[in-house]
Amino acid sequence: MSRSVSLPNIAVRRPVLAAVASLLLVVFGLGALQSLPVRELPDVDLATVTINTNYQGASPDVIDTDITELIEGAVAATTGLRDISSESRQGRSIIRLTFEEGTDLETAAADVRDAVGRVEPRLPEEARDPRVVKADSDSEPVMRLAITSPSMTTAEITDYIDRFLADRLATIDGVADLRIYGARRFAVRIWLDRRALAARQLTVADVERALRRNNLELPSGILKSQNRQLSVRLNSRLSSLDDFRDVVIDRVAGYPVRLGDVARVEAGVANETTIVRTNGTDAVGIAVLRKSQSNTLAISRAVREEIDRVTPDLPPGMEIIVGSDDALFVGASIREVLIALSISLGLVVLVILIFLRSARATLIPAVVIPVSLIGCFILIGAWGFSLNTLTLLALLLAIGLVVDDAIVVLENIQRRIENGESPLVAALRGSEQVTFAVIATSMTLIAVFVPLSFMPGQVGRLFVEFGWVLAGTVAISTFVALTACPALASRILARAKPGRAKTAEITGVAALYQRMLAQALRMPLVVLVVAGSVTAGAALFYEGLPRELAPKEDRGVGFIPLTAPQGSTLEYSDLAARQVEEILQPHVDDGIIETVFTYTGWGNRAWRSFVVYRLVPWEERDVPVDELVSEIRPEMGRVTVARGFPVTPAGLGLRGNSRPVRIVIGGPDFESVERWALELRDRAQDIPGLSNPDINYEENLPQLDLDIDRNRADDLGIPIEVVANTLQTMLASRDVTTFVSRGREYPVILQAEKSDRDGPSDIDNLFIRAGDGETLVPLGAIVTLKENAAAPSLRRFDRLPSIQLSGAVAPGYNLGTVLDEIETIAEDILPAGANLGFEGQSRTFKDTSSGMTFVLALAMVIVFLVLAAQFESFTHPITIMLTVPAGLAGAIYAIAFGGLSLNIYSQIGIILLVGLVAKNGILIVEFANQLRDQGLPVRDAILRASALRLRPIVMTVTSTVLGALPLILATGAGAESRSSIGTVIIAGLLMSSVLMLFVTPVLYDLLARGTKPRGVFERLVDRELAKPVARTEQG
Repeated sequence: MSRSVSLPNIAVRRPVLAAVASLLLVVFGLGALQSLPVRELPDVDLATVTINTNYQGASPDVIDTDITELIEGAVAATTGLRDISSESRQGRSIIRLTFEEGTDLETAAADVRDAVGRVEPRLPEEARDPRVVKADSDSEPVMRLAITSPSMTTAEITDYIDRFLADRLATIDGVADLRIYGARRFAVRIWLDRRALAARQLTVADVERALRRNNLELPSGILKSQNRQLSVRLNSRLSSLDDFRDVVIDRVAGYPVRLGDVARVEAGVANETTIVRTNGTDAVGIAVLRKSQSNTLAISRAVREEIDRVTPDLPPGMEIIVGSDDALFVGASIREVLIALSISLGLVVLVILIFLRSARATLIPAVVIPVSLIGCFILIGAWGFSLNTLTLLALLLAIGLVVDDAIVVLENIQRRIENGESPLVAALRGSEQVTFAVIATSMTLIAVFVPLSFMPGQVGRLFVEFGWVLAGTVAISTFVALTACPALASRILARAKPGRAKTAEITGVAALYQRMLAQALRMPLVVLVVAGSVTAGAALFYEGLPRELAPKEDRGVGFIPLTAPQGSTLEYSDLAARQVEEILQPHVDDGIIETVFTYTGWGNRAWRSFVVYRLVPWEERDVPVDELVSEIRPEMGRVTVARGFPVTPAGLGLRGNSRPVRIVIGGPDFESVERWALELRDRAQDIPGLSNPDINYEENLPQLDLDIDRNRADDLGIPIEVVANTLQTMLASRDVTTFVSRGREYPVILQAEKSDRDGPSDIDNLFIRAGDGETLVPLGAIVTLKENAAAPSLRRFDRLPSIQLSGAVAPGYNLGTVLDEIETIAEDILPAGANLGFEGQSRTFKDTSSGMTFVLALAMVIVFLVLAAQFESFTHPITIMLTVPAGLAGAIYAIAFGGLSLNIYSQIGIILLVGLVAKNGILIVEFANQLRDQGLPVRDAILRASALRLRPIVMTVTSTVLGALPLILATGAGAESRSSIGTVIIAGLLMSSVLMLFVTPVLYDLLARGTKPRGVFERLVDRELAKPVARTEQG
């Protein structure tokens, strides 16, 4: 008698080997776990580099032509560049470069620095050197810190940060850049009095020359004697404010005119373009930006450790407050998944105990589940993945799947023991009997997970880890189920007590099901029509399902962006922020909001404010952030000086998310693009669900245009450069030299007194010297003023002029519907020469939704082909796959009646259903085929197979449902995402399982009649092979 060499046979005969295999999985898994990085989401960031260039006082037009276009042209040929976008604001150019997947961030940044360095000499002389930052300037900070002190001014706090804190935080691994908000950096401010200058026949240029002449340090050489040398240093720098005041500008009528006679010299601050408060107290804010491919949790932990180290040495009263921290959500979310993981484990073990009514039998899958889950850490480490919310979610879902294999093996062994076989014989024969079914179901599940790798865009890359971890866990569980289960069963399970051994007859619930199934087989048309009607009914609900990228999550933080009228001053915009603080104060008093962080002058724009409020931890409040937002929204009507609305950050770690609707209109020039964008915005205002549609190009920034009479300027001998320099110094300010104090260098800034630059008439009364070197000419004599309106910023996308239409999605509506409406309007408006594109969440949503149908179809095709290969038949896979639509219909019903949306998580759940639904059909079909091989007719085989496989099917469905139940009941951080996927899996699996118990046998009864049992073909092959051997022996 030939001995089988299957895995169960080896495991039963060599139990120590089977135990060692499982123990090695545990040991290596725990070893791999120690080195796994922990993140919120998989590392899928594209390498992103930002180039920031400041040019004080320059208009967006000048920035665009003199800086942005020049740098864009230089970096456009950088290797691996995916897209390039830019924004030219008042005094600042921002260029964002996104690179293709797989590009190394350090290499990309080095290439960009080289390209920028080549054009740097061609930039305007007064422009600051471009800064290349390894981060997206549009991204939200991962942490916001606020530094307050009751005894220090904001200028003193800023100086302390620059000297003692900034460098320590900036050098933390993973930190790309620090943005200092509300900074008041020390500077020597020289406020020029234009009247005093004119009275003494002096100009701005005279003051600049005098300062540069008197405040310089040049090498003075060395003195060298026969035996010694001395270095010579001339103390020629101005070392105090009095030294600056005493600088002689010129002599008038033989008397020296000093700087103090024509200007006010004081210790001031370089700029006051931002205001920061935390909980109503003036502060200086630090925003921590992470590198494109770095770990949020690691950054947060390192920053907090650094804060703990410096806190003992802080000046008395100074406090560092964490205003917001993305890692709080990450940590809480991972903690919630681990809790759900342990609950699932307990529920699944309980199910097995109830069904098998044997503590010994229950012990076997209770051992198998941890071995499979821990063993998967080996694969996670080998593939270079991380422990994150998605891989942990995959492990949570895997509990129900992992135990399925063990249940199928164990239930069959237990059934054979109950029928009178010894545990050893039952373990051998029972496990070998279902080996093919276990491998088939596992291959089917793995075949479903692999297509997740083909999902497009950023979300596709996110879910690669999710799919592969599920596939890896299922593969390991199959190995453990076919080795550890039979080995343990042969040693642990007890022989059936005499008199209690059952016969092979079907009894109880299984017998009732068999009778119902026999009736169904006699009227197949009725069964198929009912099943088809229930399934097809889902189509009525599908089109009406709300669609969005990800469910709204309670991330414990909310934002309120505020926009005052263009041209508003910083102080005026800050009034709106104070009004918002008053609106939030009752919620602070109620203990719902922990910190309110206010930032006015957001993005270097005086008319923008940004309020961030952080809620208390999830377990300390009953109010979700959405409910809080709905309470705040009507209160925003009290904000009178600015427009704003509360928003919450999106899921999936997507950034720049305060306005998820982002449509980019591109074209040949700004005039054409503006015309198209305005028409699109006006039509979009009628779209239900689109809140506050706006475009980022409006010529509403008040501006004075100065036209020079060049002929008159030439007659007077006045160069245009002198006019431009005078205006820049008096109105925009100019750094003319530096001042060294306590080892640090501070700028010396010239500017007109505030009272000399508060109206257009002040420009006329600025004086410049004519070509004769004596006469002073008022600027009004050679320039004419014209009031105008300009765009506050100019944007380009892939170097084309572009305008972005952005907006928020109103409560009760979804992103997909809004985008569809906008696209419909755009088709009517935009000519052939226009480009319509998407950015941010809108782009991700479009990439994902277009690819999801393809992935679902691919999953079904792959599963069908895998089943065909396993069953050596194209008929049996059809029998199994025709129940899959029932599962999808159940998911659609659950989404529709549960008030959920069709988002990335529910779509992932739908794809998983393809494998889960097919799995149960495999058990019935495969066992029916075995019975046919033993000689039973088709109908008898399917009746008996269905009845005998009822218990393992109900057990596996129940275990999968209970394994996913904690997802539906989830609370706390990230609950919304987990609930979406859990609802889809449970509803789809329950509905499909009920229908499958009747539809699959009916289809098998109809379709299998045209097929022959596999054993018939094998016996035919054996006979044919035997014939030539017989002839050869005779010959």
